Amino acid sequence: MTKYYLVWDLPLRLFHWLFVLTLLGLWYSSDQERGLFEYHLLLGYFALVLVLFRLCWGFLGTRHAKFKHFVPSFSELKRYLVKHKSLGFSPSVGHNPIGALMVVLLLSLVLMQAISGLFIDDDIFTAGPYYGSLASGAEAVMVYIHHNAFDLILICSALHIGAVFYYLWVKKHNLIRPMFTGKKQNQHLSTDESISHSKLILAAIILIVVVVFVYWLVVLNAPIVEEYY
Repeated sequence: MTKYYLVWDLPLRLFHWLFVLTLLGLWYSSDQERGLFEYHLLLGYFALVLVLFRLCWGFLGTRHAKFKHFVPSFSELKRYLVKHKSLGFSPSVGHNPIGALMVVLLLSLVLMQAISGLFIDDDIFTAGPYYGSLASGAEAVMVYIHHNAFDLILICSALHIGAVFYYLWVKKHNLIRPMFTGKKQNQHLSTDESISHSKLILAAIILIVVVVFVYWLVVLNAPIVEEYY
């Protein structure tokens, strides 16, 4: 009988799907003609919460969520690519090395996008909480980052989705279902590679701390910028 073991904890799965929905919302609300810039700003704050939570979870979370257990070295990456081409390929328990690099890249890009968004405005009515607090040159850099980094996020997301369906259709390995259930089949892992629980209390504490920090950052600590007319 096929037995399933828990690999992806609940906080990680919730992060994953909320991250997907948030990126879709940010893309849709970024068009100024839709008049949704205020919602775009709020979604940006939420994206910042998600990324900061994931970064903390990468150090304090469960086994396969921790960066030290899935970010590959160059030799590990090379070994994986060689094995991937051979008939002896076997699925990774957690993130494979390519997927791990994509996780790091996407987190970095979205963090950069969220931070740069704090310093720009929509040229109409709405501005980030730190708009006007930088010198014009630095502010121009933030505008450039914010207007161009999202294209990279879309490209990386497309590559990620393509890789998921490649594994599903070509390698016959379903990566989607475990991200809903958290569980993988026993032929892909041993008992000692599974996790016993999702560390929900720790996740809740980290989330509260991150939310408080982001609230402090964008509300309490936001500078009052004098405007001259």
